Amino acid sequence: MNNFEKYINVLKHNPLFNNITIDDIPIMLNRLHAYTKSYKKEEYIKHSGDNADFIGILLSGKIHILQDDYYGNRNITASISEGALFAEAFACADIKQLNLDIVAADNCTVMFLDSSTMLGSCNHTCKFHHTIVKNLLGIVANKNMYLNQKLRYMSRKTTSKKVMAYLYEQAKLTDSNEFTIPFNRQELADYLGVERSAMSVEISKLVKLGIIETKRSYFKILE
Repeated sequence: MNNFEKYINVLKHNPLFNNITIDDIPIMLNRLHAYTKSYKKEEYIKHSGDNADFIGILLSGKIHILQDDYYGNRNITASISEGALFAEAFACADIKQLNLDIVAADNCTVMFLDSSTMLGSCNHTCKFHHTIVKNLLGIVANKNMYLNQKLRYMSRKTTSKKVMAYLYEQAKLTDSNEFTIPFNRQELADYLGVERSAMSVEISKLVKLGIIETKRSYFKILE
């Protein structure tokens, strides 16, 4: 049996395991053929075109979900932090292959679950199988709201307005006008779908106007 106990503190906070006891989590993971793998920073975890036969849980570190447009411009679709789920939408939509890249933004450890087992019928009449499927659908719904939020940033007409829309949302999420974002400047530009140089110019203007203060990934909204 795999030793999943050392990850329990991370897993128990994942919404996939809501209403599932700590004692049941290792049993469920074994039935879902779970296994873990570690990656170095900037190492590819999955490539576009790979089989989408898994659901991932990030046990440590940070990863980025990347997509390239027709011209090869890279866009960060999402930044995944420790304890979060990823690639679940492919399983729920029964999409067989990934159309994106998954890359380690830091050194990280990932747990992979067999999606066909999770979404298929259970041979063990597990009391928690129905619960985990219900939890998964809730996660997918929340992720859809997250993507709609990103569209609101990207729909702003200017780079400055995109940046400020994102920063205001971060302030709201942290309930503070001071916060650290999960991106460096290049990653933020990729996430917002803008050129880094143009974004840097606009951020400098916002600083000079006394609207924000910033250093690397730290921001403070002054106005």
